[in-house]
Amino acid sequence: MTATIRILQISDLHLRADPKGHLRGAVTLDTLRACLLGAMPSGPYDAILVTGDLVQDEPAGYAHLQHLLGTSTAPVICLPGNHDDSSALGAAFRETPFQTLGRRQLGEWLIVALDSTVPGQDGGRLGEAELSRLDDSLCEHSGRPAIVALHHPPVKLGSQWLDALGLAEADQFWAVIDRHPGVRAVLFGHAHQVHASQRGHLHVLGAPATSAQFLPFSDDFAIDDRPPGWRVLTLYPDGHFTTEVGWLSEI
Repeated sequence: MTATIRILQISDLHLRADPKGHLRGAVTLDTLRACLLGAMPSGPYDAILVTGDLVQDEPAGYAHLQHLLGTSTAPVICLPGNHDDSSALGAAFRETPFQTLGRRQLGEWLIVALDSTVPGQDGGRLGEAELSRLDDSLCEHSGRPAIVALHHPPVKLGSQWLDALGLAEADQFWAVIDRHPGVRAVLFGHAHQVHASQRGHLHVLGAPATSAQFLPFSDDFAIDDRPPGWRVLTLYPDGHFTTEVGWLSEI
């Protein structure tokens, strides 16, 4: 492991059982393959972080990600989204290089992956057990930099329909985060769009989908014409980081 850590974040893959299955005009397996290929020049990566909605309500779709990333030399950290079945996801990705939820030490950095899903609901919530696990993980890592990842946005995005499906009771999440100044960034998916804001020294970052994008700041559901994309983070041992978003030039 080098002193500088590179992380690839991909999100909202929405894979189908059928390899030619599509969603909102995109063959999602094809767009995922293209994103992974497009992200290669920014590698190699020390971890790949998959922030939810790996499949579109079809657990058989997990096999496609197993095939694409099963030989990765970097850990592949997966967390569920509202279109995932948490139990099926955990069963599909229990073998190396995959990791479902939990925490991962990468050099000086800690990555904590949370489950914000609520069965049968599109919106999210972190229960007492997840909040306690988050607090315990950050306490044990006190004094070192950390990144926390979850599927549902813990901040408002200025889009009425989407904000109604974000993280409920987000104040409880932030109460834990605010006790731990070592947290440098909170990463999320679900929004199918880029987001970047700050909460004091802490960065709140949303990733584009490897499938279709949602139109930002729209009160009603609408699809954007931006292509599939991904986020890359470069983490330095002194606790600072840089990030950039990549987009497919053609789909």
